[in-house]
Amino acid sequence: MTDRYQTLENQFKRLARIDHARTFLQWDHMVMMPPGGNPSRAEAIAELTALRHELLTAPELGELIEKAAGEAQDPLQQRSLTEMERMYRRAVCLPAELVKAKTLAGSICEHGWRSQRMANDWQGFLANFREVVRLAREEAEARRNAESGRFPTPYDALLDLYCTGDSSIFLAEVFARLKRELPGLVQEVVDRQKSAAVVDLHGHYPIVDQQQLNRELMLCLGFDFNRGRQDVSAHPFSTGGRGDQRITTRYREGEFMEALLATAHETGHAAYEDGLPEEWDGLPIGLARNMCLHESQSLLFEKQLFLSRPFLTSFSATIHGLLPSTARHDGTALWTAATRVQPSYIRVEADEVTYPLHVILRYEIESGLINGSLAAEYIPEIWDAKMTEYLGLSTKDNYRDGCLQDMHWSDGSFGYFPSYTIGALNSAQLSAALRKSQPDWQERLAAGKVDFVRNWLRQNIWSKASSMDSQEIIQAASGEGTSPEFFLNHIRARYLQGLY
Repeated sequence: MTDRYQTLENQFKRLARIDHARTFLQWDHMVMMPPGGNPSRAEAIAELTALRHELLTAPELGELIEKAAGEAQDPLQQRSLTEMERMYRRAVCLPAELVKAKTLAGSICEHGWRSQRMANDWQGFLANFREVVRLAREEAEARRNAESGRFPTPYDALLDLYCTGDSSIFLAEVFARLKRELPGLVQEVVDRQKSAAVVDLHGHYPIVDQQQLNRELMLCLGFDFNRGRQDVSAHPFSTGGRGDQRITTRYREGEFMEALLATAHETGHAAYEDGLPEEWDGLPIGLARNMCLHESQSLLFEKQLFLSRPFLTSFSATIHGLLPSTARHDGTALWTAATRVQPSYIRVEADEVTYPLHVILRYEIESGLINGSLAAEYIPEIWDAKMTEYLGLSTKDNYRDGCLQDMHWSDGSFGYFPSYTIGALNSAQLSAALRKSQPDWQERLAAGKVDFVRNWLRQNIWSKASSMDSQEIIQAASGEGTSPEFFLNHIRARYLQGLY
């Protein structure tokens, strides 16, 4: 290891410690902090973000990366330097004032969103959101201009932050196919399910009992409560660091399945983060590759693992034990109810067949918003039109269940949404490869065993971190690059053929 490379490792590990501090300040901001603390907390997070940016964009750091690149002693060290250079390049194109202003505006807007959504207050949200959009457009232009010719639109420059390695051309092709095939597939599944008897799972389920049930699910999925915790937030999410994974969910007393699905989803995120190679902690090469892979892990835990017939049927005994009123419904009845397909308003509560249409709607709106063809004022109108076209549901004047339902735009995370659907494709494709390698997978899941799933993912996905590009990881694990065919085949197998 050269002196220059060792110096770089030390510097990037210092940046990682600042990231650690920001992570838990932001977690507390969204979960535990009293409302009165928002102004000072927003300023503190913005100050830390600006400090991190200044350290990362120091000219001497760029020079050190360039010189060390010629001294790399092996391919892995060269890859580590490539990821350092990527992180540096993404930061150096933005002035520190923009980074600080964007962080501050996002904190204010996200905090206001929590109450504005509940109050159906679009105009109140818009007052903060305009500044978030303005700064996001400025960021997108700066990123695009810094890499001349690489990004065809400003939005592509933001998309690259979340879908690194998955081109916008590929994205457009995938979404076009899903828009062609999914509406007919949704109708076919809905028609088929009309003849199936479905139990009504609505009832009264005390939150305290649901919390214990979700804890039991996390334990069953391999979560270590010595290395993490679960709390409640307005929008389920997962964050944290090595040895301290933070998961949140939300509960409703009238039903219990959505919280379980959200918990399984966020447990998948936490499993990926906790499974990254410890020897690369604090280095860019040790980070998760991109959000398309991250979402593939959460969706694999949620849709391919928890929602599989053998696992959910097995877990039904735990559900019955903690929610006694469900005991009148056997595991098959619970699975049938949980896999019901029906167009609905809320993305995070949508079934996996209609879910991609929710994402495509958001992708089309946010790309127009960042590229300047759509003004923020018109989002509710466009949202309503697309919901009506894609899912047959109107959100006119219903902002709470329409354009205010997600937290992503409130903090400027434009470009994130596509990763959910690419993640769903990756999830189905990786699951197909896993099942092929483990012919007895159904028997294991029926016995409540998931270690074989975690071990396969650790070997094929988690251990790679950012040492490979996303499509290289998918190719190595499944035999080919990301293809929508696996997802569409999965939908047909589960919902039309009843295989799993």
